[in-house]
Amino acid sequence: MIKYALKCANGHEFDSWFPSAASYDAQAAQDQIACPICGSSVVGKAIMAPAVKHGESIDAPADAAELRARQIAGLRALRQYVMGVTEDVGARFPEEARRIAEGSGEERAIRGEATLEEAKALHEEGIAILPLPLVPEDLN
Repeated sequence: MIKYALKCANGHEFDSWFPSAASYDAQAAQDQIACPICGSSVVGKAIMAPAVKHGESIDAPADAAELRARQIAGLRALRQYVMGVTEDVGARFPEEARRIAEGSGEERAIRGEATLEEAKALHEEGIAILPLPLVPEDLN
């Protein structure tokens, strides 16, 4: 979700939330955004001040070692989640991803192995893939 400060042609300012920047652009192009005050559909983005956090957060890590430990714990949690909701297709990953993308394979979440060249080829074919980050124990 993204929040924009908006302004209509009559000078009324208001905020609105959109699922994405692309969603805002599509709605604006089709005049689907209207001013809640006057109803004008001539609406554009207004200048918006960024939210800036002052001071130190209570949850801020004390040092680099603690930050690294938190990052690794987060990666472990991510990997554990992915392992639980995906099917491991191993080295067949590129072929299976293509089959799913073209509709000849069962639609499901998969994980597996691909070389850098195979991953680049999938990306160039418009098939969305995401590498799973390694954690220290993966390197042993």
